[in-house]
Amino acid sequence: MAAEGGSSSKDPWSKEVKSKFESKPKSAFLDPCQEAANRSIRCLNRNDGDRTLCTDYFEAYRACKKEWTEKRKKERGSWFS
Repeated sequence: MAAEGGSSSKDPWSKEVKSKFESKPKSAFLDPCQEAANRSIRCLNRNDGDRTLCTDYFEAYRACKKEWTEKRKKERGSWFS
């Protein structure tokens, strides 16, 4: 799959990212899946906005976000899970 470049196998909630996230100022935004988002945007730009040609990139971004949020929920613990 083209969307799964060399760094997409990187854990979106690695120790390094977790450390950056926890030490950032509250007003700063950090998205460990930003690289996947950037690839999606570049694909859209290359293909004149044709979303059908970029589905692999969108799926990779969704998978990254899902994995990241699930790991954060596990770490924080939830009363509802």
